[in-house]
Amino acid sequence: LCRTSRSLWPPHPRPSTSRLASPALSEAMSDSQITLVSNDGRSFQVDEEVALQSVTLKNMIDDTGAEGPIPLPTISGDILERVIDYCKYHASNTTPNAETKAWDDNFVRVEQEVLFNLILAANFLDIKPLLDHTCMTVANMIKGKTPEEIRETFNISNDFTEDEEIEVRRENAWCEDR
Repeated sequence: LCRTSRSLWPPHPRPSTSRLASPALSEAMSDSQITLVSNDGRSFQVDEEVALQSVTLKNMIDDTGAEGPIPLPTISGDILERVIDYCKYHASNTTPNAETKAWDDNFVRVEQEVLFNLILAANFLDIKPLLDHTCMTVANMIKGKTPEEIRETFNISNDFTEDEEIEVRRENAWCEDR
């Protein structure tokens, strides 16, 4: 085996710190810090265990190592800070229960712009639980509303002409509540 960067050759999956046999080795891996840099130049030092909740970051670390900072050109510092808070919480609270659900529900009680930026960040970083929860929040905001109410909620202008709207309603009459 030859060691290049942080990966071993031949390649094999990196063990999760929670499954390592040696507590000392597990602690040594959790002490490893990753530097993430947002699109506005803010740097964040995070434990590797926290960063590895992101499939995107895990793949980048596995492929190239984590000796240098990892740029995240699509995520602002404010949003990245929130995502890191989410990952830190879930790194130390791995068992879903009423407390974590309440924490998650409170976490997504934010302005719409922040919520949508969290969705984009969770999607880019491939953090499925965060993406699922933020998207479910938006779905719940939409549930039971008319198209007009949805447009108002999300400040969407109606770009259909009256004739086009009538046609769309006619074509989609099958899905209307009766």
